[in-house]
Amino acid sequence: MSGTDSSTLRRGLGVLSVAVREEPWIFTAALLASCLYGVAPVATSWVLGRITERVVLPAFEAGRTTTAALTGAGLAIFGVAMLRVVGVIGRRVGAGIMQFRLQATYRRKVARHYLRLPLSWHQRHPAGQLLSNVNSDVEAVWAPIVPLPTAIGVVVMLLAAVVSMALVDPVLAGVSLLVFPAVGLLNVFYQRRLSPLAARAQSLRAEVSDIAHESFDGAVVVKTLGLERYETDRMAAAAERLRDANIAVGRTRGRFDPMLDALPNLGILTVLAVGTVRLAAGAITVGELVQVAYLFTMIAFPVRAFGWVLAELPRSSVGWSRVRHVLDAEGDRSTGELRLADAGPISLHTRGVSYAYDAGNVLHDVTLRVGSGRTVAVVGPTGSGKSTLAALMVRLVDPLEGDVLMDGKDAREMRSGEVSSAVAFVPQEALLFDDTVRGNVLLGLKVPDERVWEALEAVEAADVVRALPQGLDTRVGERGATLSGGQRQRVALARALVRRPRLLVLDDATSSIDPQVEGRILTRLRDARVPSTLVLVAYRQATIALADQVVHIERGRVVDSGTHEELLARCAGYRELVTAYEREERRAAGPDGSGVAAIEEGRTA
Repeated sequence: MSGTDSSTLRRGLGVLSVAVREEPWIFTAALLASCLYGVAPVATSWVLGRITERVVLPAFEAGRTTTAALTGAGLAIFGVAMLRVVGVIGRRVGAGIMQFRLQATYRRKVARHYLRLPLSWHQRHPAGQLLSNVNSDVEAVWAPIVPLPTAIGVVVMLLAAVVSMALVDPVLAGVSLLVFPAVGLLNVFYQRRLSPLAARAQSLRAEVSDIAHESFDGAVVVKTLGLERYETDRMAAAAERLRDANIAVGRTRGRFDPMLDALPNLGILTVLAVGTVRLAAGAITVGELVQVAYLFTMIAFPVRAFGWVLAELPRSSVGWSRVRHVLDAEGDRSTGELRLADAGPISLHTRGVSYAYDAGNVLHDVTLRVGSGRTVAVVGPTGSGKSTLAALMVRLVDPLEGDVLMDGKDAREMRSGEVSSAVAFVPQEALLFDDTVRGNVLLGLKVPDERVWEALEAVEAADVVRALPQGLDTRVGERGATLSGGQRQRVALARALVRRPRLLVLDDATSSIDPQVEGRILTRLRDARVPSTLVLVAYRQATIALADQVVHIERGRVVDSGTHEELLARCAGYRELVTAYEREERRAAGPDGSGVAAIEEGRTA
């Protein structure tokens, strides 16, 4: 066996050892049932041999038999048959339960680890690949579990069979010892050929899943740009590669399966031929020949169980390596034992913060203070690092350098869940789930509907929800497809407010809302019954003017800070940036001003 093949076998057996350690009791029960299944053919062959000699042959010689003899023979056959039935049911049920429990356990492990890993890790891994990890890869890992107890039972069966045949006739036992190693060698060669093919097929499943997810997720882009043909061709190419890989696996199995079936059958013919010669020579009796022939017939097919396990090991080891890639991924955010104050808005201080993606640095030595209960607007051109700064403020990511302090305490030293329980973040892309309005606002939070309506009133969404067919119980469709962009953003804002956060960060979260409505919403947020510190990533001048303080960022650095009026007066870059939106609207409106209404109507639709 080559080094690669032995390595695959070692990894596959290592995965099986993990399964045994994870579910020892169920495996033990399935193993005992499989051992019972293994000795049942030996018992059956012995019973048939005795019945042949003591019931069948005397009946032929005398021309008749007795009811007692037939009843005894029937009960003996029924008894050993029930042993086999109990063994088969026990090993199959046990193996099935074990497999499904392991799949559920590792799906939970992978999903939980996804949630623990930082946003930066997710940004480096396509969603389709992650879906494949938690679905098809986990299934592939535990695919050998079902035939595993059978294969172990076959070992017991072979040992018992060889001993039994050797006690009857060593010559016939020798014939069996020639056949079984031949089947084993063929299985090893089979696994060697199948291993790389199965590994490639498993890898291509993730590629197809990734392309499918991108196509479905980007359906609007595909439709609006007329890219249906392009996406169809891209999916077809990946699907064809997967098809070819699966066909290669099927061809290999098609070549070896007939040979694996033929060898035991040839062994049976050989046993009968040699047994006939031995019977004619008087070395064995008819009952003993029946016993050996039946035993060989019964154990020849189960030997294939080794092939089933070996055939699944390559897929299992590939799936295991992909699952372990997730479970072994580092990047869990550090935690400590610090706690925030029990009540009141949170003060925020970023001190010398820097951050970088694979493409390069985004933030450089950013220092700013947000006082408790204050409203701060973060303003800057596209790509200046505003959204990254917002993510750092709510600890979606941790800075590469510097510190983020909340109420003077390092966020990295907070106990697990402390920041998320006190902070809310609303991104520009308002993601809603295929659930009811109530479900999307609460997301598992246990509060009365009065608090939900309070949050909806604050973001001027209450009337919209009341007008829906089932009100709060109306399903909004996947990603909130039945709502407009502005309505989705307001539901997302209500989701944040219903938690009564002490720090609320809005990353251009009102961009699809009418400016007048946006102004009223932000004013309510400032004057909320449960006040919070408010950070706005904003573009509109009217929105920015609501802030107590404005931070101007360019190329990942804070270039100025002050009130809106102060920055307008002294910072040309800021003035040019915040007035560009209004200038563009005036140009689009035309000389009669009619275009403004059209723009706002299109924005809020």
